[in-house]
Amino acid sequence: MRRELPDLAPLIDHALLDPHRGREAVLACCDEARHFGFAGVCVASRWVAVARERLPSGDPVRLISVVGFPFGAIPSHVKRAEAEAAAAAGADELDVVPDFGALADGNSGAVLDDLAGLTDLGLPVKVILEMGRLDPAALELLVEVSIDAGARWLKSGSGFGAPVSAAQVQRLQELARGRAAVKAAGGIADLEQAFALVEAGATRLGTSRGVALMQALRHPAGA
Repeated sequence: MRRELPDLAPLIDHALLDPHRGREAVLACCDEARHFGFAGVCVASRWVAVARERLPSGDPVRLISVVGFPFGAIPSHVKRAEAEAAAAAGADELDVVPDFGALADGNSGAVLDDLAGLTDLGLPVKVILEMGRLDPAALELLVEVSIDAGARWLKSGSGFGAPVSAAQVQRLQELARGRAAVKAAGGIADLEQAFALVEAGATRLGTSRGVALMQALRHPAGA
């Protein structure tokens, strides 16, 4: 165990993105985040207003809405409308899926416009990069476009692919060159992996396993 590392709680975005979970699960997620002192709660835009009821404005737990999740394959004006609705409902941050189709076509201008139309709402934006599916050139281009559009964070993935690795976080750190922070997300299953991601440079960890991680941290097996 890497005891020199800080408590994970202030780094965790507690995610509830299962579309088959309802209001009570969202409220429980908020209660868990507040109890453990997590950085944020990440929910679908559908649930932002409900989460805001439980986490009043000014609560230290940040309220994060995904936008265009999980594929980003919706028209820009629809994505903008979703982001506006999330902001109006009380979201503090937006985790956004970019237009991967435009990226595949080499239309970086469309990707830039798509993202800039969301960053200009004034909320911190994290761009979900899906690193496991992008070739190196596409990843480098998307990082540059995301930063040019005003994104404050680069997020490794949506959580629907392979688990995030420390090597991916390190690569994002290299590409960002201090211009954006890095959020690691996807299959963060145990403390060793979580600490490795933090050591690699992640300053947020997106996971639905936050409670299990904190229980393992505070009550280690064999202690």
